[in-house]
Amino acid sequence: MTTHDSTPVAGAAADTASASADDRRAVTGKRRIAFAVYVADVGELPGLQTLLRSLALTDPALCEDVVVLHPGLPDASFDAAHRLHPRLTPRPAVGRHDVFRLDGYDTVIALTPALVVLGRIDALLRLRTGVAAVPRTGPEGVPDPRHGIPDDGLLVIQRQDLDHAVPPAAARDVPESVLVPLDSRYDFRALRLRDDLAVPEGVVVLNFAGTQSPCTGPAHAARARFDLDDEAFRAAYLALPGAKHPDLLLHLALPFPDGSRPPIDLVRQLAEIHRGRGHHDLAVALLGEAVADRPDLPRCHETLGVCLMALSRYEEAETHLLLATASPDFAPRAYGQLARMAWLLGRTEDARGYALAGLESDPTDANCRAWYARTSEMVTAGATASDTPPGEQLAHVALFAEGDENAGDKVLPEAVRSCFTADTGPDRWHQQHAHLLVDEAGLERLNARRAVIVGGGGLFLPDTAPNGNSGWQWNIPDDVLARITAPLAVFAVGYNVFDGQRYRRERFAASLRALVERSAFFGLRNHGSVARVRELLPASLREKVRYQPCPTTVARHLDARLAEPAVREDTVLINCAYDRAGLRFGHDYGHFLAEMAAAIRAISGAAEVRYAAHMPADERFVDDLRREHGLVLPVEPLYLLSNDAIRDLYRRTRLVIGMRGHAGMIPFGCGTPVISLVSHPKLAYFLADIDRPDWGVSVHERALGARLAERALDVLADHPAAVADVHDRQRALWSVTRGNLALLRELTGLPDPFDDPGTGPVVPAPRSAAGEDRVAPSLRTAPPTP
Repeated sequence: MTTHDSTPVAGAAADTASASADDRRAVTGKRRIAFAVYVADVGELPGLQTLLRSLALTDPALCEDVVVLHPGLPDASFDAAHRLHPRLTPRPAVGRHDVFRLDGYDTVIALTPALVVLGRIDALLRLRTGVAAVPRTGPEGVPDPRHGIPDDGLLVIQRQDLDHAVPPAAARDVPESVLVPLDSRYDFRALRLRDDLAVPEGVVVLNFAGTQSPCTGPAHAARARFDLDDEAFRAAYLALPGAKHPDLLLHLALPFPDGSRPPIDLVRQLAEIHRGRGHHDLAVALLGEAVADRPDLPRCHETLGVCLMALSRYEEAETHLLLATASPDFAPRAYGQLARMAWLLGRTEDARGYALAGLESDPTDANCRAWYARTSEMVTAGATASDTPPGEQLAHVALFAEGDENAGDKVLPEAVRSCFTADTGPDRWHQQHAHLLVDEAGLERLNARRAVIVGGGGLFLPDTAPNGNSGWQWNIPDDVLARITAPLAVFAVGYNVFDGQRYRRERFAASLRALVERSAFFGLRNHGSVARVRELLPASLREKVRYQPCPTTVARHLDARLAEPAVREDTVLINCAYDRAGLRFGHDYGHFLAEMAAAIRAISGAAEVRYAAHMPADERFVDDLRREHGLVLPVEPLYLLSNDAIRDLYRRTRLVIGMRGHAGMIPFGCGTPVISLVSHPKLAYFLADIDRPDWGVSVHERALGARLAERALDVLADHPAAVADVHDRQRALWSVTRGNLALLRELTGLPDPFDDPGTGPVVPAPRSAAGEDRVAPSLRTAPPTP
């Protein structure tokens, strides 16, 4: 993005309030949006405060950055405004025209202290082109684009459309070529109303520029609704029904007024916000005081129990979750959490008992049913021990998906093991789920093995199964980690923090440092993760962090059965992801859906488009596409398939367009061309590693549909060349992997499983008969990879 150094605004820090959030929008292309208000003098500060109140009370779920431009007012001038908004940043500026050069943002909604917001402004946040404004009024008092736009009204500025020219010195200087006329309801002039005329229905933004004060009448009454003192404003906001933005709710609710006893539902809401941000200690502090001597608050006890579990305070957590089971309404959920916690602690029989109790409370509860099935299988499997001596096995610490869980997490552990041994089953491998607490007995089991392999997958993520022991997904205390005596290797792990995700780095950084110090090999699956992790380490440890591609990306070299198929199906597979949708899409989901509909229509003329769901939640895309755009896609439920069937499906299609990391890496590893829908940094990191950034397109891309269709049709038009390019890119990854495996053989003392190119890994039995049926016979008898 071009900067303009002629103004104090240029080069300023984008936002101190969001400093704790991970910022990788340069990688994901995510739009950064801000409101900007120019305050000429202290006399306009009351108008700014009224504007802020109107924004919050009109749309309580909206909370974007607010940049207040000013000519050099004292910092204390903005104290009252800071009390109204958590993400307000004053910046010195020459004049209002500096809204056109507000660095650090892609979309700027320029407001003035003369405005009040009366309705939802979602449509303005979704605008993607030009500079939008309500034109000046003509002789008849009606906005007319021929008269240009005023300098004292609302503007929606897309910085992208002004970057290649000198920013306008005033609104009236906006080039006509980029001007986007807005309906007058988004900047309705109060001057058009006499004292006795009502504000027209549907007005969203009312502009009092040029009006006399004090005045009377319906327009001024509409504004007066927002002239509240701080206490009245807080009370009005908290009393609003419906969803509220977490930042705004925390800011206006805390601290609680002295001497007041806040409503228990509000306390729980605030605790849930802290929990969602990984601030479990703050949630516990709030709820612990609220539920003291109150066993009659099951919902609060459930939330408190979950937060205590996230801090690894398991005994306290169990107490509060048991209190929550006293209510029939919350018993199934609480029993499900109790089952999970007992499983984490290795108490399989207790976990099974809690799951059964949850099913007795509600036989339809899916979570309790899943835990009952999992723990029942564990009890059965535990009765049959492997005949292989522990010293001849490798321990594998990873996520092991089951049931309807993520298909990529089912394929990945097997791919990791294939790098080390031909036999990837339980005879050669001791399986340790990463989320299970490593206690003294667990430590003994790990140390009894030939080596401990941790990975792959995005284990460096703070909010999936949080624990207070490590701050990432392996639930191991530092003192236990220090006593691992078996050789320890971290293999193809990813730093999976989302763009814009907040997390506390202190516990994670300390655990990470201990892990790197203890590891004999520390390999991360993309150079982006390598760089991010090195940032968190002292200089003395950074060089230990090396690059190790995800083994799914070299599957053709690991498994001789994955040779290029003689015939591919004339299909294109699409995958989307919806976990943490707000972080993935921001305000652009509607845009993304419309652009994808256009791309699918264009691609459908060259191949059948089908949908590959890695987990049930992924199917939201198919539902939304049908409802909003009338398109119906056949669904391939990969989460129901065996690993062989997943790979077979991906190796036989012509192209995969995927948003999940393994919706790109697995087909790529099978030799299939891919296009990534970038909503997470890891997708861009992978494409950078293979030197093919053009294989990705941001979900926020303005011309997403056209770019995606063009790229897909190019691949389909010359498919052999695209496949050859995949094979070429893959060779470089295999070379890195082979070099790292040579080092790891010295660590483990194992032979090279790839000495004989005709020998592939021994793959465990499929997870289900249904999955087995999907495996093509030719896959089992394919010739060695050339």
